[in-house]
Amino acid sequence: MSDNYESKVAISVSHLTKIYKLYDRNRDRLKEALHLSKNINFREHYALNDVSLEVKTGETVGIIGTNGSGKSTILKIITGVLNPSRGEVKINGRISALLELGAGFNMEFTGIENIYLNGTMIGFSEEEIDAKLQDILDFADIGDFVYQKVKTYSSGMFVRLAFAVAINIDPEILIVDEALSVGDVFFQNKCYRKFEDFKKQGKTILFVSHDLSSVSKYCDRVILLEKGKKIGEGSPKEIIDMYKKVLVGQLDMQSNTRKSADLSTGSKWKDRMQLNPDKDEYGSGLAEFEDYCAYDKSGEITNTIIKGEEFTVKVKIRFFDTIQEPIFAVSFKNRQGTEITGTNTMFEKISTGTAVPGDVIVATFTQNMSLQGGEYLISLGCVGYREGEFTVYHRLYDVFNLTVISDKDTTGFYDMDSIVTVRNEDDNDEA
Repeated sequence: MSDNYESKVAISVSHLTKIYKLYDRNRDRLKEALHLSKNINFREHYALNDVSLEVKTGETVGIIGTNGSGKSTILKIITGVLNPSRGEVKINGRISALLELGAGFNMEFTGIENIYLNGTMIGFSEEEIDAKLQDILDFADIGDFVYQKVKTYSSGMFVRLAFAVAINIDPEILIVDEALSVGDVFFQNKCYRKFEDFKKQGKTILFVSHDLSSVSKYCDRVILLEKGKKIGEGSPKEIIDMYKKVLVGQLDMQSNTRKSADLSTGSKWKDRMQLNPDKDEYGSGLAEFEDYCAYDKSGEITNTIIKGEEFTVKVKIRFFDTIQEPIFAVSFKNRQGTEITGTNTMFEKISTGTAVPGDVIVATFTQNMSLQGGEYLISLGCVGYREGEFTVYHRLYDVFNLTVISDKDTTGFYDMDSIVTVRNEDDNDEA
């Protein structure tokens, strides 16, 4: 391999494996540590299993995966926090890492002392830290608390200082593990602006997050881990799509191909969704939601929708009595419980006819996703008027979630999809 090639690779991970021994009893762990017995029963857990990847200089690469997939483990090995069981890691450049924020802080030291401690650990001289100190203090913006012991900090102040130290020491390689989702909204905005500055400066960034919108927006390439193995690598859209299949068990892990999500199969649609185990439901019992799901523009059942793309909520209702003009409804709430939007067959002026006992009616709500990136809770309803009285036949509150992935969020709950033009007033173009 040429020196020129190596200079273009910031991080090289080759056949990385991390194995943990799991013991049935704590005393077995102690016995093995003290070499008191040769016949200790344990199981091997592969946190990482033969993972290889490269991050080129100036590239922003995301790592995604379900909980326990090995994302944080690989970052800890790359940064030297953990040692691998097998494999090799090569780093070409000075690293700053935001793993467990403030993991390198001494709680008995003041904020100022921790700034110098962390800077020294990364390899900076005292003079170099002196030059960066004001930038760090300005970014953290915690005032005179920086002269107090860190153990007296609120969680918000702790996060601010940890991030400020990590991101203002001018690293060549920045490694981030979920750190951009902490703090208040204004601090998050400041962090993302700094993140964008790093990209513009051609810094190398390795980025782990559950925030798929941020992964889609910032990453040049994405790697998908599952159960300690690398199962996908490619463009953000391609790998996020694969991840959606993993979340609902529709990715064949052996052949790395997608399983069909044909809505006409005999299995329940809802079995392929992530459902809320704490959903709230009630009703008269005269009708019941038998099945429901959401699916994207390609017809794949999913809890994840790309902003701007068409999607459908589909429901199946079984009737146990004669009901005239039942009304089918769907609504969206944000995580705070605020109802954002919704509609029903009455609003849409759709006649649903008369349902008789044994009837099963399927209703679909198809629309473009205009909501901002984030998490939303979906509620379903079957209601109507029976003998002149409003009646709830069956209602399911917050039955499943939808994650909206966006690379452009505007102000408010939804995007007006504005067409914006800008021109110089002196231009001679016609209005």
